[in-house]
Amino acid sequence: MVKNSSLENLHKALSGDVLYDQLHKTLYATDASVYRKIPLAVAFPKNENDIKILIDFANKENVTLIPRTAGTSLAGQCVGDGIVVDVAKHFTNIISFDEQAKTIKLQPGIVRDSLNVYLKPFGLFFGPNTSTSNRCMIGGMVGNNSSGSTSIRYGVTRDKVLAIDAILSDGTSATFQEISSEEFVKKTKQNTLEGKIYKSIFDELSVKTIQQEIKTEFPKENIHRRCTGYAVDEFLKSDLFGGTESTINIAKLLAGSEGTLAFSTAITIQLDAIPPKESIMVCTHFTSINESLKATLTAMNHKLYNCELMDKAILDCTKNNRELVKNRFFLKGDPEAVLMLEVAANSIAEAEVLADNLIDDLEKNNFGYHHPKVYGADIAKVHYLRKAGLGALGNMVGDMKAVACIEDTAVALEDLPDYIEEFTKIMDKYQQDAIYYAHAGAGELHLRPILNLKKKADVVLFRKITTETAELVKKYQGSFSGEHGDGIVRAEFIPLMIGENNYQLLRRIKKAFDPHNVFNQGKITDAFPMDQSLRYEVDRDEPKIETIQDFSDSEGILKLAEKCNGSGDCRKPVEAGGTMCPSYRATKNEKETTRARANVLRDVLTNNTAANKFDSKALKQVLDLCLSCKACASECPSNVDIATMKAEFLYQYQETNGYSFRSKLFANNAKLNKLGSLTPALSNAVLNTPFAKKAMGVAIERNVPKLAKKTLNNWYKQRNTPFNKTEKFKKEIYLFNDEFTNFYDVEIGKDAVFLLEKLGYKVIIINHEESARSYISKGFLKEAKIVCNKNIAIFKNIISEETPLIGIEPSAILTFRDEYIRLASNKTAAEKIAKHTYTFEEFLAKEIKKDNIDKSLFTSEKKTLKIHGHCHQKALSGTNASFQILNLPANYTVTIMNTGCCGMAGSFGYEKEHYKVSMQVGEDTLFPKIRNCSTKTEIAAAGTSCRHQIYDGTKRIAKHPITILKEALL
Repeated sequence: MVKNSSLENLHKALSGDVLYDQLHKTLYATDASVYRKIPLAVAFPKNENDIKILIDFANKENVTLIPRTAGTSLAGQCVGDGIVVDVAKHFTNIISFDEQAKTIKLQPGIVRDSLNVYLKPFGLFFGPNTSTSNRCMIGGMVGNNSSGSTSIRYGVTRDKVLAIDAILSDGTSATFQEISSEEFVKKTKQNTLEGKIYKSIFDELSVKTIQQEIKTEFPKENIHRRCTGYAVDEFLKSDLFGGTESTINIAKLLAGSEGTLAFSTAITIQLDAIPPKESIMVCTHFTSINESLKATLTAMNHKLYNCELMDKAILDCTKNNRELVKNRFFLKGDPEAVLMLEVAANSIAEAEVLADNLIDDLEKNNFGYHHPKVYGADIAKVHYLRKAGLGALGNMVGDMKAVACIEDTAVALEDLPDYIEEFTKIMDKYQQDAIYYAHAGAGELHLRPILNLKKKADVVLFRKITTETAELVKKYQGSFSGEHGDGIVRAEFIPLMIGENNYQLLRRIKKAFDPHNVFNQGKITDAFPMDQSLRYEVDRDEPKIETIQDFSDSEGILKLAEKCNGSGDCRKPVEAGGTMCPSYRATKNEKETTRARANVLRDVLTNNTAANKFDSKALKQVLDLCLSCKACASECPSNVDIATMKAEFLYQYQETNGYSFRSKLFANNAKLNKLGSLTPALSNAVLNTPFAKKAMGVAIERNVPKLAKKTLNNWYKQRNTPFNKTEKFKKEIYLFNDEFTNFYDVEIGKDAVFLLEKLGYKVIIINHEESARSYISKGFLKEAKIVCNKNIAIFKNIISEETPLIGIEPSAILTFRDEYIRLASNKTAAEKIAKHTYTFEEFLAKEIKKDNIDKSLFTSEKKTLKIHGHCHQKALSGTNASFQILNLPANYTVTIMNTGCCGMAGSFGYEKEHYKVSMQVGEDTLFPKIRNCSTKTEIAAAGTSCRHQIYDGTKRIAKHPITILKEALL
């Protein structure tokens, strides 16, 4: 038993950190697999010396080190009860780059797609391309021997690994790289651990019977995706061991070893030239899985760059995701399977010939009923749909989930149709509708049974299905682990897959490298049982969680949190685009990811013994830096909406622990502004004094927004005539006078009325409640519910398709489409109103589509505009409507900036303890892009918070699209 005092001494000895609080141990207890093991601690080494100190500690204290990068492993590789060593934060440097040799040496914490962004100007890229490529890291890819969709053209990670700098289990350093057979033999004479490793390998593989056993029992040589056990079969190519090659490289053995042999600190990899610039993807539709697999044999004769499969189950999961549904444009009907077949050439004409030849061949063999061709940027959308398939499986409501256990099988391509036919019989026997998707062209499909691992009967089935599938793979001499590794879920089947004698060989090799189990114990050899240490306690009594919001669409808030399968999309870096997750991007801490928040929420709601399940300091800590941007509601493939769950947490926690003075101030902002607007000049002067800011807990660097001299409500009531005096209006619309526009942004409100009336619409503003946005963000959900119900009562009989509700501030108007549905007592009325509620931009875009907007009313002047989208707008609506309406003036050049979150997020950026993170979020994408804009370029931003943050971070004034259009009227 390691004492906390020993861990504290270890922490002091490192340049980095060692954390052993319950929160961090919970965060690192899971990966993207079905397993959960509470680690002893989590270490964040800053340099190689830190890793040596950790290895020394592990040897002395008899604990194991579990290496981890992005933590997206599906088989449980990153789960263990030792010290998790996270190199993702500090080991992120490129050490050297040789453009001529097309090689690069780097640390293991570099994200694969980020590496390729760096390499693109040189015309190079790293070929292996996993579905997690925008957040997975090179170290993890080497550990798993990752492949991905491009392996049919560019090979697997092992093919690209040239050298690995590693620290061995005794703390000594070694570089494993290609050496001659003579050098190999010389190394066996060295009296070091490295020498002993070379000698052990030499002694073992020199035995003819062992060589023959490997040839007989290992997967077929033509199966390129092979991660079962250690790749000792690679060494049989050497002339030392019966092969013909005069060189040998132990780095090939480390690839796929899951961090069980040595600790990699630097990796040298071979790069490839970027593929031909012109690609066409043929997305052939099929009426059955079997037909698609038979078609694969024909398609693979066409030198494809991608040959990927999506089945109906995966495609159906994408129907309910706000982002993924946009990428379903190529689908016709309801196919049982779609093959994504990509050809490439140096010209589009050449690519067209290749695509047409492919389609002709498929049609000649009666394969497929629809063969749409996809071009340009749309190809990436189809790829994203396939890549998101893994995460989208988490969208399955309830406890039945598509489980990763047999999802990594690979067989020879010619065996694939027969193998799948037999596999389907196994599934039929267990009354299973399995999921089929991924790498058909490589003979590997990600097959997943749908099970409820909270139930003992399904855990038994979990083992049975895995065992029978392993036996089937062995029958075809396939690989049980194609690219996802053995981990916990498949390691205990290695003796079956490669034979007991070969398994004992692997154990002896592990012993040679790591005699004291310092590295990732329980993986590959002497494996943990595959049906223990599961994420959920089997046959537990399900916690009953009462909430004020309605989470019935996910069968409760706990099951909404459980939708997170750990795929780690929330860890994607800035260059990957999108918004999720701004606090992680600013801090690079796992604690600030959507995944971490869902994990802790799940853990607390399941295990907290307090009367109030939400009463947890750990949960408060992990949610503190959540900006409630709602990016996770759309960008997370499983739609794990942390913002909504945070609002529920704040309400429940504060009901027990009380509401702070500052929270009351911010939550009741509209009420207080009503009082302040009686003497706006005095209010503005007082609130912007250092004393007032300190009293309110506002960052001294911030300027408190100033109240207008007259509210929009008063202006509207006092005006004499409409701006457009015609009696013939195209449509009556109700303008929602939100609390931000009414008290602060009155001029924008006036511009909205002016613009709409000039365009021929009758604008009606009635007395209504505030939006409740401030109440929701601060967890004052009782008050929010009252406001919500009042607004629904006010609008339910007047809002319709003919008389829609239009809003100016995105975060306010979109509550009608989002939180009101969860809060409303009259849900039917709330849903009816939501159906006819639009942002200002959405409404005008719809009218443009109907040809109801006269473009001649706008200037022909030239102007350049850049749009920054509000987070809620991007998550719940989209920025395309802003783009459309700002293109009404014929000579406006409009661009949507890929800027993520601004960092203000309502009151978040004003709060003194959040100010630095808020500004860092802005610096990640938004501020640099605005600074790079010409001073003549106008910045469009619909969100009031966004406009304030843009000014605070860049001193540029951004305008609401309404104001820009109003100014463009002739």
